Amino acid sequence: MTSDFKIVEEAKRPLSMHPKKFGLWLFMITVVMIFASLTSAYIVRQAEGNWVVFELPMEMWVTSAIIAISSISMQMAYFAAKKDALEKVKLLVTITSILGVAFLVGQFFVWGALVDQNIFLVGNPSGSFLYILSGLHGLHLVSGIIFLIIVLISTFKYRVHSKNLAQIQMCTTYWHFLGGLWIYLFVFLLLNH
Repeated sequence: MTSDFKIVEEAKRPLSMHPKKFGLWLFMITVVMIFASLTSAYIVRQAEGNWVVFELPMEMWVTSAIIAISSISMQMAYFAAKKDALEKVKLLVTITSILGVAFLVGQFFVWGALVDQNIFLVGNPSGSFLYILSGLHGLHLVSGIIFLIIVLISTFKYRVHSKNLAQIQMCTTYWHFLGGLWIYLFVFLLLNH
């Protein structure tokens, strides 16, 4: 008794990702490459000499704490969205936005403290790199705050909820990325100033 068995291969499901999430990841990879090249240039230029050594302003510690706390509030907002706690989402995204603005204001105080130490954008490359790294990160943080405001508006329009998490998930990912990027830059500057 012979029976013929046919082996039928099941169609493989292709890997898929939301196109906007894919675009966000490509953008973040680009940003990583920009900052990697800048920090590499920092190390190369520092090795050439003529490098002014100065203390990083205390305000940088404060801004680093602010960005870390904002990352926690953003994650809590995402968890609240998964539970359809929209009032909590609104509150936490608002807090995250305020903390983001506080970070930017804190960066201006950092720059003021640098000026008090006679460290300027133009002059010794050590100061120039610090202004450029922090300024470029601040520019990206502005885009993150705009994204937060868009998510907040969407939440008020009931477009963010447990069955529609893509937007807040992307915003959370981007915000964590910005926070992680700042912590990387801060530690890099602490170790290489």
